[in-house]
Amino acid sequence: MTSKKGNLYLIPCPMGNVPPLVVLPISVKNAVEKIDYYIVEHEKNARRFIKSIVPEKQQPKLKLKEINKFTLPEEIPAMLNPCLEGFDVGVISDAGCPGIADPGARAVHYAHELEIKVVPLVGPSSILLAMMASGFNGQNFAFNGYLPIDKGERKRELKRLEKLSKDLDQSQLFIETPYRNNQMLQSLTENLNPQTRICVACDITLPSEYIKTAPVSLWKKIKVDLHKRPTLFIIQG
Repeated sequence: MTSKKGNLYLIPCPMGNVPPLVVLPISVKNAVEKIDYYIVEHEKNARRFIKSIVPEKQQPKLKLKEINKFTLPEEIPAMLNPCLEGFDVGVISDAGCPGIADPGARAVHYAHELEIKVVPLVGPSSILLAMMASGFNGQNFAFNGYLPIDKGERKRELKRLEKLSKDLDQSQLFIETPYRNNQMLQSLTENLNPQTRICVACDITLPSEYIKTAPVSLWKKIKVDLHKRPTLFIIQG
């Protein structure tokens, strides 16, 4: 085993069907060119991304390990063995930046424990891009992931986040499974105060991108179809 460890590179990818270098810097392409070991959310998606950004890369040489919600904690350290042997390893999410609302964060956790250098590369983060475009408080915000599916529980959680946002002047971000986005927007307009502002940020960085901020009272009149379109919701009381 070599005494010099490899690095763990966090490699962002596009958030939809756009040419990679439209939204990614050349440093991402350079990293993919030299790395053969990867920890990925889905192998098929990762191979497609690698081929799109470095077409000449020899796919049979690639060694990919999947990490997802079913991966056991004890399985993860072995994925970092190439780093301990002196090889760089890349982490690739299905969309956007790995480690943010992404199972790749678990690999990063163990990398720090093993004293492996973690190198985050610049790329599109839907959370930050939505906040940038929202007009809300960018100095104090919180990402809440998925809200409860049960209507009663969701209503209580929305009211709690609305109050938290108002009391702390804190923007509250959350997401929904894409096929339930329209129902989420309806829940927001039905349960929040008319003056509470909502930002809907949909298909970020794609040609179909839609970002709009308005009070609940106005959203009740807006017709927009968010079905099966990756969307971030932000509320500010």
